[in-house]
Parts: sequence; structure tokens; C-alpha cells
Amino acid sequence: MNHKDLAVWKESMALVKEVYLLLKDFPPYEQFGICSQIRRAAVSIPSNIAEGAGRCNDKELLRFCLISQGSLSELETQLLISAELDYFNSNNDIFNRIITVRKILSGYINYLKTKLQ
Repeated sequence: MNHKDLAVWKESMALVKEVYLLLKDFPPYEQFGICSQIRRAAVSIPSNIAEGAGRCNDKELLRFCLISQGSLSELETQLLISAELDYFNSNNDIFNRIITVRKILSGYINYLKTKLQ
């Protein structure tokens, strides 16, 4: 299956776009600090899904999806820190998008684990 057909990849791509739009309003002095870390964590989510899918092996795909899951938790933590610093409103919809990506990704990981048994 092509990674671009995966719902988890599509939803994580939407998350990346939302992250980039959110970061436009962060303080300029954070562009090379937490903004850079947030961008890297966000981009690594769909990137790892794509890389795993490109390996054409479910075991490798599972491994890369687990890496994506770690990056998603890293992203959420960095955004929570940013909200605590009042860089944006913690009621922002981005946290709902993270929950959505986490649910889809967890479901896909469980599917792959079952398939590999």
C-alpha cells in the first residue's frame, strides 16, 4: 500500500500543516528554539510512516509507526510547554488533532501487531 493512501499519514500531514500555521504566532526569539524542535517532531510523524510503508515489510512498517508514536508524544509535550509559556491558548484545536492522530495511529499499530502474529 502506498503511504499516501493511509488515513494515519493523511491525518498526520494535516497536523503538520496546523503546527506550521500555529508557529507563525510564536515569539520571534523562539524560532530557533522550541519552534525548531516542534517542527522536527511534527514532520517526523508522517515521514516515519512513509518510510516504514516504503520498506514494503509489515515488521518495518510497525517499527516506524512506533517511532511516529514517540514523535507524536514529543510534539504534544512541546506544545504543552509552549501553552504553559502562553505562546498560544491551550484550548487550541491542535490538541484535538493530536488526539485524532494518536487514535488512528494506535489503531493502525494494533492492526499491524495482530497481522504479524
